[in-house]
Amino acid sequence: MTWFSSKRSSSAVVTADREQVWAVLTDPDAVADMTPLVRSIEVDGDHWRWSMDEVPGLGVSIAPAFTVRMESDEPSRLSFTHDPPEGERERAGVEGVYTLTEHEQGTLLDIDLEVRVDLPLAKLAKPAVRTAMDGVLATMGRGFGRALLDRLDADQVDA
Repeated sequence: MTWFSSKRSSSAVVTADREQVWAVLTDPDAVADMTPLVRSIEVDGDHWRWSMDEVPGLGVSIAPAFTVRMESDEPSRLSFTHDPPEGERERAGVEGVYTLTEHEQGTLLDIDLEVRVDLPLAKLAKPAVRTAMDGVLATMGRGFGRALLDRLDADQVDA
């Protein structure tokens, strides 16, 4: 088994109030609906457990599930850290942060995240797996962005 990771950052000005964006990003049902490949998010206090559909293109068939601890500084920062339940080993994890800044045209939304997955592949596969992971994350990010704008009835504008 080998751990593989991929990072993704994005930034956009959304024509919606920061409080509206915050409300959507802190609603696990909305986040699950907006995020491609996410089957569900279950909440237990400040922990969100994500269940995913099968992820394509990694060379093996996996449908990861992982748990993150959510921490917030409302309405400007929402961070999530991989934090599996005690005694459980998860083969995938995500860590990252959403930063929301007021902007004259709405909200500047910055997203930084890192995805890690433990796969039954040799370390030599890292370049190919990273390329596949980068592609999956890009596709998920585009889908999430479109769905977020639709849900907010907003547009993305130049900063």
